[in-house]
Amino acid sequence: MPFMTAKDLGKRFDYHPPRTQTAIEMHQDIRSECLSIALSFNQTLPEGREKALAITKLEEAMFWANAAIAREISG
Repeated sequence: MPFMTAKDLGKRFDYHPPRTQTAIEMHQDIRSECLSIALSFNQTLPEGREKALAITKLEEAMFWANAAIAREISG
């Protein structure tokens, strides 16, 4: 038996538009907070691979946070 059902995969790969004002505001808050941290990282961290990775990982965290909102609130 497959680990994931077709429904599980559908939830992961479907588009989940925000359907409530709350979800829209949550997406905006997450993006705004992550941008603030990214700007701080960019200004204070020394240039290099580690800085680039920190910003990339922050971007990934933003994507996952938005996925949580989209899949659980909007979807």
